[in-house]
Amino acid sequence: MTTNTSSLSITRLAAHTDRPERFMGLHFMNPVPVMKLVELIRGIATDETTFATLQGVVARLDKTGTVSEDYPAFIVNRILVPMINEAVYTLFEGVGNVASIDASMKLGANQPMGPLELADFIGLDTCLSIMGVLNDGLADSKYRPCPLLLKYVEAGWLGRKTGRGFYDYRGEDGIPVPTR
Repeated sequence: MTTNTSSLSITRLAAHTDRPERFMGLHFMNPVPVMKLVELIRGIATDETTFATLQGVVARLDKTGTVSEDYPAFIVNRILVPMINEAVYTLFEGVGNVASIDASMKLGANQPMGPLELADFIGLDTCLSIMGVLNDGLADSKYRPCPLLLKYVEAGWLGRKTGRGFYDYRGEDGIPVPTR
C-alpha cells in the first residue's frame, strides 16, 4: 500500500493499517506526466521487500526516485513551501508586488515559474496545510504561515482551482492578472 501525501507522516498512516511493514510513501510531483521525480518515503515499519518493490515501480514508470526520511514535508516540500511562504511574506511586507516577485525568481533563480504562480498552481490551501505540518512538526517559528496566506485561504482565493489567488484567472483572454 502507498500514499501520495506531500507532507503527512508515513509511520502514522501505516499504523492505521493491518500491514505497516507493507506501507510506504510515493510522493509524485505535480503535474505527474511532466515531472520526473518521485520521493520514496519509508515508515519506521516499512520492510526491505516493500521498499525494493516500489523502487522498481518508480523505475518502470521512467521516473527518478529520491529517498527521504519520514520527516515533516519530506525533502521537496520542506524546502519548497517555506520558499513560497517567504515569497508571500515578501508580498505582505510590500517588498515587491506579485509580478516583480515572480519575475525575480524566474529570471534571477532560473525557476520555471515564480513562487506565487507556483503557489496558485499547487493550491493556497494545500500550501497552508503543508506549512501547518511543518510548523506543528518542527516547532520552529520559521515555519509560521504568513498572515496574508491565511487571509487568501479564508477568502476562498485558493489559486487556479478557484479562479483567483495571487493571480486572477477569470478573464476572458485567459491571461492571469496579478491581484496585488
